[in-house]
Amino acid sequence: MEAVWYIVRSGCQWRLLPRIYGNYRSIHRRFKKWCEKGILAKLLKYVQQDPDLEISIIDGTIIRSHPCSVGYRKDSQAQETLGRSKGGFTTKIHALVDALGNPLKFILTPGQRNEITQASVLTKNVSSSTVVADKGYDSNAFIACLESKGCTVVIPPKRNRKVQRHYDDHIYKERHLIECFFGKIKNFRRIFSRFDKTAEVFMGFLNFVGALIWLL
Repeated sequence: MEAVWYIVRSGCQWRLLPRIYGNYRSIHRRFKKWCEKGILAKLLKYVQQDPDLEISIIDGTIIRSHPCSVGYRKDSQAQETLGRSKGGFTTKIHALVDALGNPLKFILTPGQRNEITQASVLTKNVSSSTVVADKGYDSNAFIACLESKGCTVVIPPKRNRKVQRHYDDHIYKERHLIECFFGKIKNFRRIFSRFDKTAEVFMGFLNFVGALIWLL
């Protein structure tokens, strides 16, 4: 676990792992098995002992992907959540946090994918809560889905709406919590820039960092 912490914090290559942590090949294989078996996802779930679900906040952030993250399999970029844009390869992290800014759920997509495409999946288990999001999530279908589950929706309307919806701008200020959360995880170099070829391993690092934030 200390070796994984060193890798995710420093962002170094596995082969540059200090010898004090052991053989880097063995540690890398074990970490990959943890990711494949979903152990790190279970770790994140385990530390979520008492989330504050009065408010649920969703958003997405783009992560730059290093060229070495490409080429796991031929034509597997979409499967490994790698997208192309003017800035190169990117991956987008979609996140759900509670009222204290602690992570509850992650989804990975290619960088060019719009946030609204993952909104329903992120909030699948959210009910009777106040859901806060930016105007990128202003969709009639999504809002109706949340309201049918007893949620209070705090999403500012887009400017091109013919009829502007009302929203509580005071509660909307709480959205800064998810931006602060993204700032926290980007202090870990292995999250700030993606070096991993598979989405499974990158998600493993993300779940590990999410668990650390809960334990701080």
